[in-house]
Amino acid sequence: MQFAEGLADRPAADAVRACIDWKYALALELTDPGFDASVLCDFRARLVAGGAEQRLFEQMRCLFTEQGLVKGKGRQRTDATHVLAAIQVLNRLEWIGETLRHALNRLATADPAWLKSWVPVEPSGSAIRYT
Repeated sequence: MQFAEGLADRPAADAVRACIDWKYALALELTDPGFDASVLCDFRARLVAGGAEQRLFEQMRCLFTEQGLVKGKGRQRTDATHVLAAIQVLNRLEWIGETLRHALNRLATADPAWLKSWVPVEPSGSAIRYT
């Protein structure tokens, strides 16, 4: 996620503390305080020292093969039309999600009572929170 967003360690650590989508992707509670940026450097060093980057790459390659995004054997060009088309669809979906998130945040600031009347309630009785 850090690479995809083009963030240095400190802004990435800030994103974990502030962005609901990062917390969701990392399976963190909304109230999780995050971590210090220096943890990312240490994590990368442990990842490489243990050879885990190769295992992660292989798992991702297998998943992409199962989903038909890459061929099972042989060479795969990263500029292949179907790969670029899949990325374009994902980018559009991300923009739609970000637009919706931004609109809900602005509504929460401008007219919280109106938004609360339209926000669905979870079965537990607590309203969904947008941040």
